[in-house]
Amino acid sequence: MNKKILLGILILLIAGIFIYRYTYQDHRNISSEKATYTLTIAVLEKEFAANDSLASAKYQDQTIALSAQITEVDFENKAVILNQKLYAVFDSLPKNIIPGKTLKIKGRFLGYDELLEEFKMDQCTIVNPKN
Repeated sequence: MNKKILLGILILLIAGIFIYRYTYQDHRNISSEKATYTLTIAVLEKEFAANDSLASAKYQDQTIALSAQITEVDFENKAVILNQKLYAVFDSLPKNIIPGKTLKIKGRFLGYDELLEEFKMDQCTIVNPKN
């Protein structure tokens, strides 16, 4: 009887460890990933205008890189609006970022917000600052 109880506890313990490890997996490190797509905001607009569900399936949760001009900076939320169409949230935002500069960024594409008519990205990093 003791062996059956001990075996049951061992099986539950092993199952618990597997469930815990599956549930609490490590997060992706977007800054170290290679960009799946390198494109422009104009390409995103064109693809979402043609077929938004197909474009969402293609880019959703993918690491993308793009270059665009800064139109607004929100230091409080560590966010930048690029070309008045892309809302990009950064892990850390340098203080020398100003509107008018062109940035090449890489981040995770979240999708298109139809209400605000803008694309959204998070976990962004600056790949190559340009003046």
